[in-house]
Amino acid sequence: MKAVFQTDIGKMRSHNEDNGGVFMNKAGNYLAVVADGMGGHRAGDVASEMTMTQLKQFWEETEEIASPQQAEAWLKEHVTKVNESLFFHSQTNDHCQGMGTTIVAAICTKQFATIGHIGDSRCYVLNANGFQQMTEDHSLVNELVKSGQLSKEDAEYHPRRHVLLRALGTEQTIQLDVKTVSVEEGDMLLLCSDGLSNKVTEQTMVDLLTSDRSLEEKAQALIDVANEHGGEDNITLAIVQFLDVSESR
Repeated sequence: MKAVFQTDIGKMRSHNEDNGGVFMNKAGNYLAVVADGMGGHRAGDVASEMTMTQLKQFWEETEEIASPQQAEAWLKEHVTKVNESLFFHSQTNDHCQGMGTTIVAAICTKQFATIGHIGDSRCYVLNANGFQQMTEDHSLVNELVKSGQLSKEDAEYHPRRHVLLRALGTEQTIQLDVKTVSVEEGDMLLLCSDGLSNKVTEQTMVDLLTSDRSLEEKAQALIDVANEHGGEDNITLAIVQFLDVSESR
């Protein structure tokens, strides 16, 4: 496996509230994390950074994850711990009241990837079956689309498209959606904040991910396209490539 993480402030924001990274545990498995923070007075920064820091520490202390059941249990247990930590911090620090963050995380082994998410940061998989979004946005407009009240096209421009129905740290208890997919050499995962998914079409994502570039160049190209299309939000992504490092560019 090979992985890259990249974040960019975008063209309109004064600071970056996104965070995340790709971390390795004792068995050489990856945990990829993207967190898009929210809240006044820079509290979004606090929420996303706390999420990244705590998950990184938990993961680096973790032994091998041998099955999807173990991976799903790990994500649920540790994201719950992070949620409790964020919620307590927001209740005990006035400047952090109401803070929260989206979270999309993927445990990556040579046989499978287990994805957990809360909010509207996404995970896509590129494999022999094509390119597929693996997560479902916990957002108001997505619920309107699912109920037939709004078309997918209109949802992209809806004035309340940023309203989340679920976020990490905003409530004492939280539900994490989890899903596992089998992987083979050549498959790729793309995790990203809505600063990317709102600005880059799925076809462009596929074109760039399958281009003859290094992983780092692919990440930068995706960010460049998001900025070319306005860059109104912070842009963050992680790409995991299921190849031996010796076989990848």
